[in-house]
Amino acid sequence: MTAQSPEPSPRHDPSGELRASHDDREAVVEQLRDAAAEGRIDLDELDSRLEQALTSKTHAELAVLTHDLPRPHSSASQVPLVLKGGMFGASRGPGRWEVPGHVIAHGGVGGVKLDFTRVECRLTEVAVEAYGETSGVTIVIPDAWAADTSGMDPGAGGLKDETTSDRLPGTPLIRLTGSGGAGGVVIRHPNRRERRKLHSNPT
Repeated sequence: MTAQSPEPSPRHDPSGELRASHDDREAVVEQLRDAAAEGRIDLDELDSRLEQALTSKTHAELAVLTHDLPRPHSSASQVPLVLKGGMFGASRGPGRWEVPGHVIAHGGVGGVKLDFTRVECRLTEVAVEAYGETSGVTIVIPDAWAADTSGMDPGAGGLKDETTSDRLPGTPLIRLTGSGGAGGVVIRHPNRRERRKLHSNPT
């Protein structure tokens, strides 16, 4: 009597055993909500998958919830948005504009202002390189967003971070790097005048 050969074991994927972070779960939640908005899954299935996503412990458990959905576009593949202050300054916002995963702002002589308050951004993270140079860079983000300025070199002009850490789930994190230069870099939430404009014209 010959011994039976053992069944081949399934391919082992160690990456699936990695523990999932809050950001990993939030990214899946956003992907599921987008899929429901596009009609790919119905509301009952959305509720079921959201519940599983919020309680998932590993990457493998999260992967099961999105295996039949299109992969989200990678922000790394997008061309960076570059703004140069030049002689007369430059700005983006406060209207609606498409936010890439990487923004580079050079203050130059005229300065640069980046205003994210009216944008709809599905990215979990936006990398912003800000170089204050002569006249500085100002970045305005919604109250629900947060910023990580630990990678920023304040330079001679300094870094003024007036944001709070009250980030809502599913909103982007602004990861700020660069140098304050002579003009400095400011990142903040809307001021009183900007809030009045937002309330009087929310679209």
